Amino acid sequence: MWIEILCGLIFYRLFRCFFYQDDVMDVESSDTNAIFAVAHRLQKLYGGNVYIGLRIPDADTGSPQSIDIVLVTKGELAVISVKNFSGFLSIDSAGNWVCERTGRHKSERHPDPVIEARKQASILESYLERRGVTLPEGYISCKVILPNPKLCTISESSFPSEIIAHEQWVQLKPGSKSKLSGWMKSAFLGGKKEMQESVNQNLDSILSTAPIWDRLELKGSKYILGEFLEFKGKQEDVQALRNIKRSKVSRLTIQQTSMFGLAPSKLQVLYDERDYRTEGASATEWKEVNVRSSTEVIFQPQNASKVRKFKLSSVISMTLSA
Repeated sequence: MWIEILCGLIFYRLFRCFFYQDDVMDVESSDTNAIFAVAHRLQKLYGGNVYIGLRIPDADTGSPQSIDIVLVTKGELAVISVKNFSGFLSIDSAGNWVCERTGRHKSERHPDPVIEARKQASILESYLERRGVTLPEGYISCKVILPNPKLCTISESSFPSEIIAHEQWVQLKPGSKSKLSGWMKSAFLGGKKEMQESVNQNLDSILSTAPIWDRLELKGSKYILGEFLEFKGKQEDVQALRNIKRSKVSRLTIQQTSMFGLAPSKLQVLYDERDYRTEGASATEWKEVNVRSSTEVIFQPQNASKVRKFKLSSVISMTLSA
């Protein structure tokens, strides 16, 4: 009997290792993956610096405003909203976007994304002003990108100029005269290269230290934005990870994961000794700790009501906001 029980436990452990992936299989990370895919392509197309998952304080409401992507290039700052909508799109009388998917009885309603993007641009501009950067007129713009090929839209010609539909998006090329490359407005700076460089340096300094969502990178090229809560597992493992705090750590990377989770994983952590008297970090130091691969990361995904658990064996890296 004990042999059968032992064999059953071994089989169960093997089954979980090969087929059970914590909440990874359950998480709808496609929206976040779309944001990262768009961000990477934008940087390839236009260069500059890209900032993902910002949480900009809104002075009017007192709550942070989420911004998918901010692109800073020579002579321009672009606020970009990525909407990974799919299905048949229509717009109701109130201006909401309605997506209906085949086989689903309920349609999804979304606020007008252009209005949302314009609001985000306004909040970001106010935030920059509070931090000492006043942008020249016309320097900031906003766009809404619809990257999902499974979205069936009405005539694209009826879209506002801020909308970049899928077919337009995939046709963009570096330096092409397109809707997207038409963002460049360096003329607003009067052609003064020194002023342009100064504005960009200030923007990059501020945006690189602006609040962001915490970020999980999972195996299978999946990303999740949200908030890191804690580690759970054996007491000695949680104790070994006690120094991973926002005040110290900006990023951790999983270096090695043992087979079947039977031996410790090697977890390499970047300690970022933040000095809040200056902009950014004052020193960094790599340190390593060994913990079991079954140790869990407790994470609250953005716009989700349920807290998720991810084994370290499923995680590639985690980035924490200051």
